[in-house]
Amino acid sequence: MTIESFAESSGYLGGSKRRITYFSNSYVLGLTVVAGIGGLLFGYDTGVISGALLYIRDEFEEVNRSSFLQETIVSMALVGAMIGAAVGGWINDSFGRKKATLSADVLFALGSLVMAAAPNPYILIVGRLLVGLGVGVASVTAPVYIAEASPSEIRGGLVSTNVLMITGGQFLSYLVNLAFTEIPGTWRWMLGVSGLPAIIQFVLMLFLPESPRWLYLKKDKSEAIVVLSKIYDPYRLEEEIDQLATALVEERQRETRVNYSDVFRLKELRLAFLAGAGLQAFQQFTGINTVMYYSPTIVQMAGFNSNQLALLLSLIVAFMNALGTILGIYLIDHVGRRKLALSSLSGVTLSLIILGVAFILEPYSSMNGLYGWIAVVGLALYIAFFAPGMGPVPWTVNSEIYPEAYRGVCGGMSATVNWISNLIVAQSFLSVAEAVGTGPTFLILAAVAIAAFAFVAIYVPETKGLTFEEVENIWKERAWGRGRDVPESGREPLLRTGNGH
Repeated sequence: MTIESFAESSGYLGGSKRRITYFSNSYVLGLTVVAGIGGLLFGYDTGVISGALLYIRDEFEEVNRSSFLQETIVSMALVGAMIGAAVGGWINDSFGRKKATLSADVLFALGSLVMAAAPNPYILIVGRLLVGLGVGVASVTAPVYIAEASPSEIRGGLVSTNVLMITGGQFLSYLVNLAFTEIPGTWRWMLGVSGLPAIIQFVLMLFLPESPRWLYLKKDKSEAIVVLSKIYDPYRLEEEIDQLATALVEERQRETRVNYSDVFRLKELRLAFLAGAGLQAFQQFTGINTVMYYSPTIVQMAGFNSNQLALLLSLIVAFMNALGTILGIYLIDHVGRRKLALSSLSGVTLSLIILGVAFILEPYSSMNGLYGWIAVVGLALYIAFFAPGMGPVPWTVNSEIYPEAYRGVCGGMSATVNWISNLIVAQSFLSVAEAVGTGPTFLILAAVAIAAFAFVAIYVPETKGLTFEEVENIWKERAWGRGRDVPESGREPLLRTGNGH
């Protein structure tokens, strides 16, 4: 079947070339939403455990007596996510994005069932590990699957939709925490119900295609063209197929299998991974999870001591986070990834300084609650600046900066950096705050945000609207200089672009 007949069957022939917008192709948007259910699970699980733990402590006396057990229940999902992200990259490249998503759903549903039925805290910890493995695989797979099925003009917004699902999942978890009352077995429902979206995603994914780029390069060219014809008009379809044909030739020329060591051996790949992994690390080290964690304390500083009000504030903060992500979906393809990250980090730095100063001066203030209110303003500004920029940008950039054959491996390694950074911050923040004070700790985070700004300015290129092949060329030019031949030691067929795209 010809390209024209594919395009005609998809309803594209007979019209002029159309401007591509976020909502212009319902097929791509449908793929994005279904893939993003993994993000919803990711967000829900990270948010719900804080509320569920209150009820777990009531049911299991040994958990109530042991801070270590409480920390293990919370952090075991992070440990699972680290492992899942590291292995998830290999699963993606070896078996495809679709099978990786299905495996994540199986792990998540199984983990939810184990948690809901756990007769003791140790079985609960096993359930948390299984859920974490699923979250880790999903955190690698969803952005890559969405990016490879997206036209370059709207790729950033569509990948950011996965981040919106994460923040939406966190908002949903806070709603659940607020809604459930303290009755026996409450926590089992809170943790067990998260298996339902995993089952829904599993069923829907059975009817969706594999990533067209993975299909073309690894399995079935004709099947890939069928999928591509539903995404692109005939003008773009031919361009995309030409680029994939070139990539396939290079894939067949490559003499060695993809190895993790290539990420550090090949200069182009090393530069790309530095940018991607650095963004993921700075996303965590600029303190998003600690600011979210401290939001109830900040509200109590302002003179509101009710626990119910503190929970309500967490809900409002989560809602602001989701709203900010929606703004990010628009801005990321209009302003660009780099500018959005830089403006986001500027605001984050200012917000952290406001928070730090408020915490430092509050004990010395005779004006009741003034610095508490200043801290609340700092908190609101932090979320307003972080959510549209440093929330979606790291995940979007990591879905598009690596060559096809390494996209899963590098994406997995980079997501693992995110999870490790998350764990380091979670485990160290309270200790640092106790040692130097909460205010100085926020100022340390502000200094990290300044370092992040410098990092983005130096190492992260703009990728807005570029094809994967054009992004690949950026790294080749940065590694070897514009117009220069790649040295034999750094030459790798996969990393060359043969048709000038």
